[in-house]
Amino acid sequence: MRLFLFAIMTAAALPDAARAQEPDWTAAQQETISHLQAMIRMNTSNPPGNEIAVARYLDSTLKAEGIETHLFEPAPGRAALVARLRGNGSKQPVILMAHMDVVGVERDKWSVDPFGAVIRDGYLYGRGAIDDKGMLSANLETMLLLKRNVLDKGATLSRDVVFVANSDEEAGGDWGMGWLIANHPELVRAEFALNEGGRTRIVQGKPLYLAVQNTEKVSHVVEVVASGTGGHASVPLKDNAIVRLGRALAKIGEHREPLDVKPTTREFFLELSKVWPDRSQRQAMADVASRAPARQQRGARVLANIPVLDAVLRNGISATMIGGGIRSNVIPVEAKATLNIRTLPGASLDSVLSRLKRAVNDPKVTFNIVERSDDAPGSDFTSPMFTAIADATRAVDPQMVVVPYLSTGATDSARLRRLGMQAYGILPFPMDQNDEDRMHGNDERIPLASLAFGTKVIYGAIRRVASE
Repeated sequence: MRLFLFAIMTAAALPDAARAQEPDWTAAQQETISHLQAMIRMNTSNPPGNEIAVARYLDSTLKAEGIETHLFEPAPGRAALVARLRGNGSKQPVILMAHMDVVGVERDKWSVDPFGAVIRDGYLYGRGAIDDKGMLSANLETMLLLKRNVLDKGATLSRDVVFVANSDEEAGGDWGMGWLIANHPELVRAEFALNEGGRTRIVQGKPLYLAVQNTEKVSHVVEVVASGTGGHASVPLKDNAIVRLGRALAKIGEHREPLDVKPTTREFFLELSKVWPDRSQRQAMADVASRAPARQQRGARVLANIPVLDAVLRNGISATMIGGGIRSNVIPVEAKATLNIRTLPGASLDSVLSRLKRAVNDPKVTFNIVERSDDAPGSDFTSPMFTAIADATRAVDPQMVVVPYLSTGATDSARLRRLGMQAYGILPFPMDQNDEDRMHGNDERIPLASLAFGTKVIYGAIRRVASE
C-alpha cells in the first residue's frame, strides 16, 4: 500500500532531483555541434584575439534563454563574458570556465580550412576544436540544459552556476581572467571551478581514464646568452658565440632534472597501475607510486620513454627559440636562445638554473630570467567537485577510471587557486594520443562522439555538485 501511495505522489511533492528532467541528448548533441561550428568560424587567433565576436554570440544565445549575462570589452576587440544561473544560496557558486582565443595556424599545412568547421569522417575540424572552443560549446550547452531541464521545470540549484568565457588565455590571460579578477572579482567568487587542463585518454583503442587536473606546473621563460669574440667570417674563431651556444644547448638537452613524485602524481600512477594495458608500464607505474626510492627510480626509467608521462615526474626544460648574428659574413659577439622551463609545484626556478649552470660549465654562458611565474596551491582531489566529476564520468562509462592529474601545461585555474578556490581541469573528450597531439598543431579536430561524451560529463558534474 505504501509503495502504491508513493507512486501516485504528485510531481510537486517530489524532491528537486526528481522534478528535473533528463535532457534530450540527441538534440543536445546536435546543438553543441552547431555552437562549436559557429564559434570556430570566428577567427580568434591570439594575437590579436578579437574574441568580441564569440562573446557576442554567447551573450545573445544565453540571453535568448533568459539567462543573466555580463559582457565586457576590456580593450578594443577583447572580451569577457560572465553569465549566471541563480541557485538558492545554500552553497557557494561553481564556475564553468573556458577561453575564446586560439593559437595561430599554418594554413598551408592543413587539409581543410582551419576556420571552416568542416565535419568529415566523424570528426569536426578546426582551430580550437579541442583547445578550447570544444569545452566552451559543451559549457554553453550545459548552461542551456540546466535552465531548460532544471530551473524551467520548477527545480532549484543549491549553488549559482557561473559561466565564464575568457580572452587571452593563450598569451598569459592578462586581458582575460586576469582582467576579470582585477576589475570584477565579485562576479567570479566561487567555491569550485571547472576549467580545461585534464585529459580523457583512449589507450590501445579503449577509453581508459579521465584525468582531472588539480594542480599544474609553473611556466617560466629564461634566456641563455653565449658570448664570444666577433670578427670577419673569413677567419674562423674558436671563441664563436654561436658555436658556444650550440654546445650549451646540447648539454641542456642532455640534462635531466631530479625525480620528484608529488602526491597527485603518486595517486595518478597508483590508479593507472591497476588498469594500464601494457604489463611493463603498469609495473613501472606501481613502482613510481611506491614510496621506495629505488623502485621509483626503476619505474621512472621505464616511463621516460613516454614523454607525456615522464614530464609529470620532474621539472621540464625546452629550448623554444634561437637567434644571433647580423650578416652571413660576420661572426657575432653574442648568441641567444630561449628556454621554457616548467617547474613542479613547490619547486624553485633558481635551483633549476643552478643545476643548468653546473651542467653547461661555461663562464661565458649566462642565464637571464625573462619571466618568472607564481606557484599556486593544489586543489583537493577528495572534494565534492572531484567526486561529482568522477560520478558523472562513471555514469556515462562505468569502466572509465578517474584520476587526479598534475598537468604540464599552464591554465587560468592557477589564478583561481591563488584566490583560495578549488579549481579542476578536464578535457572531457575521449581521444587517443594522435588526436590530442593535434592541439596547437595542424588539422586539429574533435571526434563528434567525444564531444557528446564530454557534454554529458560536464552537465552531470555540475548538476551533481549544484544539487541539494
